[in-house]
Amino acid sequence: MAAGLIIRPAIASDDDAVWAIIGPIIAAGETYALPRDWSREQALAYWLMPDHAVFVAETDGEVLGTFYLQANKQGGGDHVANAGFATAARATGRGIARSMGRFALTHAKVLGFRAMQFNFVVSSNAAAVHLWTSLGFETLCRQPEAFAHPTLGYVDALLMFQRL
Repeated sequence: MAAGLIIRPAIASDDDAVWAIIGPIIAAGETYALPRDWSREQALAYWLMPDHAVFVAETDGEVLGTFYLQANKQGGGDHVANAGFATAARATGRGIARSMGRFALTHAKVLGFRAMQFNFVVSSNAAAVHLWTSLGFETLCRQPEAFAHPTLGYVDALLMFQRL
């Protein structure tokens, strides 16, 4: 884990910090298939929805990252975890995302999940593709031109998977 980093469940008083991280990422429209014009309320309602177990990563009381963990599907698919991750722009390159990813994989296994799957990793998000591959995920399929990137045009999305 990154030095001095604490990963803990998010609480209501983290909402401003979570919004400060996810708001610019959603508005940029480069990595999440979410409406770029979402308001703070809409974005937080999505990120903090009841079936998401939401966590924050902080150093010295400053929230630098957040992620949620959930079942990928209901019923017969609820043994596979899914997650979404976001790191503050000012904290990239410091091992925050890697620490959150490792924590999420371990926590998912503790919760009884048998695998983790990312349904839609934007192929142009090289940092995410590299991170997930380095943490043991394999790309199961490539969805051609599935994501409308605001500057690159249509790019592929990847379905990435790892057994736990």
